[in-house]
Amino acid sequence: MIIYLAGKITGDPDYRAKFAEAKAKLEAEGHIVLNPAELPEGMSKAAYMRICFAMIDTADELRAVPGWVDSDGAMLEIDYCLYIKKPAAYVNGHKIGGAE
Repeated sequence: MIIYLAGKITGDPDYRAKFAEAKAKLEAEGHIVLNPAELPEGMSKAAYMRICFAMIDTADELRAVPGWVDSDGAMLEIDYCLYIKKPAAYVNGHKIGGAE
């Protein structure tokens, strides 16, 4: 399965480690992981969101990295998944909201 990671990046000095840990866990389970924390720094928020939405559209499921509730971008990504009925879950696999 292709999984997109969503979580807080801006303002979290440990975001790379958190995303890397989630990626390693999911890859160990045999998944392909799309990790926005690996994108280059320096682009606008709008540019990141365009890229991230393309990754979400490519993914089979979104998984939320701990701390995602403190991120406007991650909240938007999860709301988008819920709206289009794409599965969204925590990294441990428990579903978020009404996603199917």
